[in-house]
Amino acid sequence: MKAFRTLEIKQSVFADNDKRADELRVKLKENKVFLLNLMSSPGSGKTTTLTRTIEKLKDELRIGVMEADIDSDVDAKTIAALGVKTIQLHTGGMCHLDADMTFQGLEGLGIKDMDLAILENVGNLVCPAEFDTGAVKNAMILSVPEGEDKPLKYPLMFSVCDVVLINKIDVLPYFDFDMEACRQYILKRNPKAVIIPICARTGEGIEEWCNWLRQEVKAWQA
Repeated sequence: MKAFRTLEIKQSVFADNDKRADELRVKLKENKVFLLNLMSSPGSGKTTTLTRTIEKLKDELRIGVMEADIDSDVDAKTIAALGVKTIQLHTGGMCHLDADMTFQGLEGLGIKDMDLAILENVGNLVCPAEFDTGAVKNAMILSVPEGEDKPLKYPLMFSVCDVVLINKIDVLPYFDFDMEACRQYILKRNPKAVIIPICARTGEGIEEWCNWLRQEVKAWQA
């Protein structure tokens, strides 16, 4: 008698998550809530960019934020101080959020009375790109010190993002960063990607980014 069974897997391991993500988008559409999934590597400036974004939009849109981290509540405290609804999500060691985790986060945040929900995903250029969170749009931040070659090294992340923010452009004179090459690498991975250079520290480019976000929220709620 055989000591083990052999199972032939005919369905993607991501199938259940993709189904859950689609269900979540239906719920978001019904409630006219736009969910943005914001991704990047650690230290790229996600929280600072998010702070600038909230400062620009909080008087126009009802905003809620989910801060995802393996541990700590440092970022959640920073965002909550801006006066918007905030919830901290601990992933229990996992390096990403999936659709079910996002659904739980939205339930905790409260989906009512909100126009824009932002998920600040775990800092990582690999795992978060692999899982559909149920977001309406995906955004990522690439900072100048990371180098212009990241779209070549992490293709999936750049291919799933609708918009790429190139942050920390104030330090361009001090780094060997080729902006035009970076644009071409991003477009090679994703010809439809919107690319916006910004400096979250000084606010440069933030208005262009917020205009993109305003238009997307309006289109989703129409």
